[in-house]
Amino acid sequence: MKKYLYLTKTDTTIGFVSQESLKIDIAKKRLPNKHYIRVVNSQKSLKSFTRVPTKYKNSVRRSKKTTFIMPNGNSFRIVKNSKHNLLLDRIKWSFSSSANLSGEEYNEYYAKQVAEVIIYEPNTIDSNASKIYKLGIKKIKKIR
Repeated sequence: MKKYLYLTKTDTTIGFVSQESLKIDIAKKRLPNKHYIRVVNSQKSLKSFTRVPTKYKNSVRRSKKTTFIMPNGNSFRIVKNSKHNLLLDRIKWSFSSSANLSGEEYNEYYAKQVAEVIIYEPNTIDSNASKIYKLGIKKIKKIR
């Protein structure tokens, strides 16, 4: 199955979404040494990638627009009750990043030029960025 670079309104912003992080690296013109948030459509999909420490399972399950950095360093966000689920329910998971050049402001013209598939609502306004928490074995730390 071919993996595309989508331009879409995610649950938090207008973003690039793909199951291949290299496609996002190229679109953003950034070095491939940074990690992307992996967005999943359900708790079941999350379980296929990582184990959530027992202490935080309820917090992760109940969270909305919240990204969690797991003890292994990978970050995940479960998207629920969003139009973005129309895509996620089909592909189950994806890497996600804002649709802009690395370190630059969003440029709609540029984003549409580099995307392979555009699933986009015109005139959408970015909502707030997701909250980010780092889960440790014994404690949780708020990053953003």
